Amino acid sequence: MRAIAFIALTLCVTCAYSASKTVLVLGDSLSAEYGLSRGTGWVPLLEKRLKEENIDARVVNASISGETTSGGRARLPALLDQHHPSIVIIELGGNDGLRGLPLASTESNLRAMVTAAQRANARVLLVGMQIPPNYGREYTQKFAALYSQVAKSSKVPLVPFLLADVADRTDLFQADRIHPTAAAQPIMLNNVWPQLKVLLTK
Repeated sequence: MRAIAFIALTLCVTCAYSASKTVLVLGDSLSAEYGLSRGTGWVPLLEKRLKEENIDARVVNASISGETTSGGRARLPALLDQHHPSIVIIELGGNDGLRGLPLASTESNLRAMVTAAQRANARVLLVGMQIPPNYGREYTQKFAALYSQVAKSSKVPLVPFLLADVADRTDLFQADRIHPTAAAQPIMLNNVWPQLKVLLTK
């Protein structure tokens, strides 16, 4: 009887562990609550959404303001080792674009991060970004397109544009006209949520 009870307890513990998921968010200032009160960014709102949806998952926000894809690529291996995430959300590239960095480097870094996460048995959600047209039509268009190219070739889901329904509204941006206000954060979460929910329920 004791042996049976021990096995049953072990199975229950294993089931509970496997049911719980860790979502790692690797992003820049758009995910790091730049200029916002703590707890009002889209990532903290995601934590609240998970509780409301009764989804057993915790969120690790490893986003840093000013982060580039090269910085994220360098930091990711240690984060994977530390947190063993089930899902990795990659929200990077905006600072690459704003600095006019070579598109080939941005694409290479994104692919490397997706591959690293997949090798660590994590599912990946790639979050797309766009930059203002004043960087030139060709660069702007190629920048926006590289996210879908990476997502398609790596076979990972894509959020086409984190700032959809936000970017064209000046009232949803802080004084710098780069970083969204607290009022924009629920919209940003709603842009991410449909694709993320699918990964969470797999």
